[in-house]
This record gives sequence, structure tokens and C-alpha cells, in this order.
Amino acid sequence: MLTSERLTYALLEEADWPFFLSLQRDPLVMRYVSDSCDDATIRAAFDSRLPRWTVGSKHWLCLVMRQKTTAAAVGVTGLVDRGDGLAEVGFLLASDHVRQGYGLESLRALCQFAFVTAGFRKLSAVVTAGNVASKAVLERAGFLHEGTLRQSFFLHGTWQDDWVFGLLPHEARGSAGDPSASRAKPDPHKA
Repeated sequence: MLTSERLTYALLEEADWPFFLSLQRDPLVMRYVSDSCDDATIRAAFDSRLPRWTVGSKHWLCLVMRQKTTAAAVGVTGLVDRGDGLAEVGFLLASDHVRQGYGLESLRALCQFAFVTAGFRKLSAVVTAGNVASKAVLERAGFLHEGTLRQSFFLHGTWQDDWVFGLLPHEARGSAGDPSASRAKPDPHKA
């Protein structure tokens, strides 16, 4: 579906189950995302992302990010249609691929796809308070902190605050109008 400077993005498929499971089992990856889950719960989340996705689908579009040079999976990214032209975005990076710029690169590619190809009018992201790495990636991509949902998410035995971010097309850094960053380009060989 997409490419960016160092990454390709492919729809999640059955062969990606071991990688998806490894992300969900890594406590560093899931620290701000979820408590540990049993395999059946993780499998249900995986299966819910396998059907064909179109604008208006109620399930997440899930793309596996791979390095162009090695084809190694580095994480997953995607979005879910929340209705009325709004999509929520998210990403998970394997712990051995953090701090290499893949989060920002993939987020810019996803935003370009969401605005230009899918036609969303606004993007949102929700981050558990304290996840300063994800907050920084979102802000570098142009997302604005729109508010805090206090005690919104139960994680690790306590209620956590959620930071809510939003992005409008003209605010996106790395978009077609912003020469300061590499641009995501649709891959003409994938449809």
C-alpha cells in the first residue's frame, strides 16, 4: 500500500502472526498499551485486523512495517475509522527498533495515506500519559495535544490518564506541502 524512505508497509496477513504475538508479549512494547493478555485474546485482536479494510470499516487497518534493505519487520501501524471523517492512528515498534526514526517515518506515511488517499478530514491519537516517546513522535509529525482524559484507562492495576492528540491536513509535517521531511509515496505496485 505504501512506501517511505526506509520502510515498506503491507497489510497484515496470517504469516505475520508470530511477529504480532511477539509485539504483544514484549513488556517494553506494551508498557503503555495493555496489560499482558492470554494467547486467545491476542489471537482475537489479530484476527479482527485480517479482513479487507476500506474507509468505513469498523476494524483497524493494520500494516506491517518492514525495512526495505532486509525485509525485517520493525512494527505495525494503522488506523481505524471513527466516523464523520475522523480516523484514529496508532503504531507499535518492536523494542529492538525503537529510537531509529521508524515511528516518525511510518506516522508520516500513514498520515499522507489517511488524508490524500483515504480522504479523512482529521486524525486523532490517544496515548497513555507518561508515554513521552510516542508523544514526541506525534508532535514531530504535527499533532497537537488537544486535552487530557483523566483516569480514562485502567492499566497495571490503576486508572491512567490519556493524552488526546489531533491533526488536520494543513498541520501535517512531512506532507506534500512541507519540504522539511521525506514524503510517503503510494506504491504503484500494490493496490
